Amino acid sequence: MTLSLPPNCLDSIKTSMQGLILVATPIGNLSDISLRGLLTLQQADMIACEDTRVTRKLLEHYGIQAKLQSYHDHNAAKIQPLLIHHLKQGHSLALVCDSGTPLISDPGYKLVQAAIMEGISVQTIPGASALLTGLVISGLPTHQFLFAGFPPPRSAARQKFLQAFSSICATLVFFESPQRLQDSLKDCLTVFGNKPAAVGRELTKMFEEIRRGDLQDLVDYYQRNPLVKGEIVVMIDLTKPLILSPEEKEDMAASLLQQYLPLMSVKEAAKKISDELDISKKIVYNQALVLQKK
Repeated sequence: MTLSLPPNCLDSIKTSMQGLILVATPIGNLSDISLRGLLTLQQADMIACEDTRVTRKLLEHYGIQAKLQSYHDHNAAKIQPLLIHHLKQGHSLALVCDSGTPLISDPGYKLVQAAIMEGISVQTIPGASALLTGLVISGLPTHQFLFAGFPPPRSAARQKFLQAFSSICATLVFFESPQRLQDSLKDCLTVFGNKPAAVGRELTKMFEEIRRGDLQDLVDYYQRNPLVKGEIVVMIDLTKPLILSPEEKEDMAASLLQQYLPLMSVKEAAKKISDELDISKKIVYNQALVLQKK
């Protein structure tokens, strides 16, 4: 496909081709890129991208020739000064990620900070975003949400990570890998209880899937269907307090004790869990003593 656009569109973009320009790219469907995004990629003096192979596929699809520079977590410290030097010479630089909006779970924010410190113009061309696409299709509340990136890979660290969000009144959104989805959902169920949730997979692509239900439903489903592929967004509704029976509170307290006891004393853990679950501190303290004897 060759890019062919009216001259007035080209002229309007030329006036803003300066400094660092953050360009959102498709998260799956190559048609989901803005007109401004395409024109900017066509006219930029250089494009900084995570993986040149991925970005080149997008450019080739639209018949765009461009100079590419790899910029990612592993080379950011080395490449960032070169990009800043490029910008200080008066050249334009478009920053993209492999898919979606730059700076979301990538090192681009460090480049933006450095550009601002140098007085370099920073612009953004909005577009596709996996977290927003997942959120709006989930059916969960959207008036307040919190994006948490990628949780830690190991269960104990992941539960501690999730616990930090247990008191928020918002929809929690995070990315997860296919290999860890089952375990991650189980940890969410342990930490948050049986909350309404949704899992978005391969959004905007041919095999797009959005699965809704409560966390227990999702845990059961992915236990029955463990072979999961593609990019995944998880959303959990934390806007309503969880009403637990006394038995459910004791079960959750036991699970939290296993997480907290390696990090704090029995007394501290009992008080913390008692406050979080509105449960008797004596009950939690006795549970902790039993666990320590095992």
